[in-house]
Amino acid sequence: MKKLKVAVIGCGQIARTQHVPSYVKSGLADIKYLVDDVIERAEELAAEYGVPHPTSDLAKVLADPEIDAISVCTPNASHAPITIAALNAGKHVLCEKPAALSYAEATEMKLAADRNNKILNIGVVNRFNTAVNKIKELIDAGELGNLYHVYCSFRSHRSIPGLGGPFTMKEKSGGGVLIDWGVHFLDLIFYILGNDIKAHTVSGAAYGELGRNIKEYAFTSMWAGPPVLDGTFDVEDFITGLIRTSGPTISMNGAWAQNIGEKAMFVEFLGSKAGIKLQYGGEFTLYTSKNGMLYETAASFTHEDMFAAEVKAFLESIQSMEKNRANIDHTLVTTQVMDALYESAAIGKEVTL
Repeated sequence: MKKLKVAVIGCGQIARTQHVPSYVKSGLADIKYLVDDVIERAEELAAEYGVPHPTSDLAKVLADPEIDAISVCTPNASHAPITIAALNAGKHVLCEKPAALSYAEATEMKLAADRNNKILNIGVVNRFNTAVNKIKELIDAGELGNLYHVYCSFRSHRSIPGLGGPFTMKEKSGGGVLIDWGVHFLDLIFYILGNDIKAHTVSGAAYGELGRNIKEYAFTSMWAGPPVLDGTFDVEDFITGLIRTSGPTISMNGAWAQNIGEKAMFVEFLGSKAGIKLQYGGEFTLYTSKNGMLYETAASFTHEDMFAAEVKAFLESIQSMEKNRANIDHTLVTTQVMDALYESAAIGKEVTL
């Protein structure tokens, strides 16, 4: 198979640490362009990886007939317009999570992919996580019995990213901790449950409490940059929700910032025969009983590089034109449920999908 020509749009952290190295490692693609509004960022990354064309001219890149595919690694608000423009220009797209600011935007992206007969994958990287796929195998094999409830927690102690900047401005990010962290947890869950599971009703509550006074906000970490003291905070730093599906119920609590000095990042799968607790990004433990005895089994295995697997699967999907597990067709439910959680929080009552 010939190597595909690729452009990476946006040269921030996710491009530098994951997308660009993964394309290089794949052996299936050559990066022709690195694109960023701040040309120095593109030039610095291009020099590191030997990419021939750093540029800030996106239109030029999309007009280049040599380019087969692009990665969209830009802020959330630009995901839909860049992706749709690329699809209309005849390019395949891997768009970072979240797919878009809303379910309506994500649906437009899907329609553009269908209309142009192009692959559109979303950066729901946990679908390529080894532990997640081991759990899916166990559940699909019936090892948990009747899976009746899934609970996830994505909570941290005072860790609002870049308070006052793009992460906390709804018009640019689409929301707070739910659309930033919760997207990974919800998508992981829906992937494990399978495409046949449908969400029926959603009830949520969202709070933006700890980030209100930017100047007086004390924090343990702020990985997206220092506070912007005259900036904006109009998103949630805490979210809670209950989702009823055609299978198990799903409940969740998420916090960028809470006045509890500990981190809680895990997913619990509760079944009639057994249960599993997954430490997010790590390994898992299976709990069960037999002959009047209780058992705990700590799973241990070699972890595949999930970002490298995600990019490789995208490139292979382009070559075969077969939609894989990260295709937007399989991931829209996550965006739909997040939309419903925000709507429910705004109107103060349950939303039916």
